[in-house]
Amino acid sequence: MKSVIRATFAVMPLLLLSACNKAPSSGWSGYIEGEYVYVSAPIAGALTTLGVQRGQTVNKGVQLFELDSTNERAAREELSARAGGARAQAANTYKGRRGEEIAVISAQLAQARAQASLAVSELARQEQLVTKGFVSAARLDEFRASAVQARARLSELDASLRVAQLPARSDERVAADASAQAAQFALKQSEWREQQKRQSAPLDARVVDAFFRQGEWVNAGQPVVSLLPTGGLKVRFFVAESDLASVAIGQPVAISCDGCGAPIRARISFVSTQAEYTPPIIYSNTQRARLVFMVEARPDLRDASPIKPGQPVDVQRVASAS
Repeated sequence: MKSVIRATFAVMPLLLLSACNKAPSSGWSGYIEGEYVYVSAPIAGALTTLGVQRGQTVNKGVQLFELDSTNERAAREELSARAGGARAQAANTYKGRRGEEIAVISAQLAQARAQASLAVSELARQEQLVTKGFVSAARLDEFRASAVQARARLSELDASLRVAQLPARSDERVAADASAQAAQFALKQSEWREQQKRQSAPLDARVVDAFFRQGEWVNAGQPVVSLLPTGGLKVRFFVAESDLASVAIGQPVAISCDGCGAPIRARISFVSTQAEYTPPIIYSNTQRARLVFMVEARPDLRDASPIKPGQPVDVQRVASAS
């Protein structure tokens, strides 16, 4: 009898060892993780409007919050006025002088033309009188000088009229156009800064949390609202090194959880290349100190409504694609 007892105690460690080394099950433990979107403004300001609440479902483009934009609005109005002035100056370089100024020069030109015609006629009469001896040659020189002076005045006013009708020089026009364009770009920057004080939902999502209340100061880049986009859930589980060869991207799996009802379909979207010994969240003692690889899978959007971020789940292999 004693020999039988000794044999039994000798065999028990072997049985326990074989039980510990049994083949792993076909499933893995994991948890649901959300890929959150944190919405912030790149410019600091006081929160004036918070248009959403936690748990609310929002569509893309719905305004989430607004910061005080008094300073940005004033800067935009100032730059808008400056841009308008620069555009007007640039347009002015393509025009001649004002119509009234051109009319004055035209009248002076007509007067000079009449005076020049009179001087030429008077010179012709004086030349005839000189040939008859009634006028001296010195007197004729005076009339010749008057005729030359009248023609010079006519040429001067004619040139002044052409200059008054010309636009500014090409270099001045280029400089004015560049100034107008720079003012327009500055205005666009100011408009962008003002628009950044109002942030909208970048996609369809559910509001997870709001980190500030109306009236509080928000620093630049500090999240005000966190969103969980539609399709932003994934299951993260850990596969033993021995099972890694049987896991591939695109492979279908089934997710089960307490209260979820029927298994939820999912497909593996990521397989880590880095091994780790202890998963971030341990659900069972059998997974402690095991060499595992993190795997992620995307659940089917039609079936994903029962699961929530942080929820523990079980992941099973699926023989064929669902």
